[in-house]
Amino acid sequence: MSIGAIILLVVLLIIAVYGITLYNGLVELKHAVAKHLANIDVLLRQRHDELPKLVETCKQYMGYEQETLQKVISARQRVAAAQTSGNMQELGKAETGLRRELGQLFALAEGYPELKANDTFQHLQQRISGLENAIADRRETYNEAVNNNNVRIEQFPDLILARLFKFKPFQMLEFSEAAIADVNVKSLFAQP
Repeated sequence: MSIGAIILLVVLLIIAVYGITLYNGLVELKHAVAKHLANIDVLLRQRHDELPKLVETCKQYMGYEQETLQKVISARQRVAAAQTSGNMQELGKAETGLRRELGQLFALAEGYPELKANDTFQHLQQRISGLENAIADRRETYNEAVNNNNVRIEQFPDLILARLFKFKPFQMLEFSEAAIADVNVKSLFAQP
């Protein structure tokens, strides 16, 4: 075997190893996005299970606030539907709506001292607030994984393998500014 053939084989081997390394990196990023989405899914399901308990507890004290309670239930259903469809844009919108309605529910609860003193309500409020914080943290981690994936599949030379093996970009999970805005408690108690 000539020295030229050996050099050619070494170069081809280096290119093959480099290509395999790039491919494995892309696969790892794709699965990281799926893992982080699954982590969010777990928290959304936990919160989904807690909301009916919260609504039932509130119904006992907030008899004439049925419209607010119904809005929470409807928002919960929109989140579940968006979660099932896997559409990140719709999930973000639905989450924004649910967060807004929960904020209003908690703000209205301030006007019901018996409800605020109820141990079940306090526990559920703390549990849901904790889940909200965890969802926000996991959303940040998910979005970071999505960003890493999307950047890598657009960078050269990863771009070549990404196109060859049909790696796709993922959508970020974004909530609108309304989801992080403070609830105007004063307006909730304003007389028409």
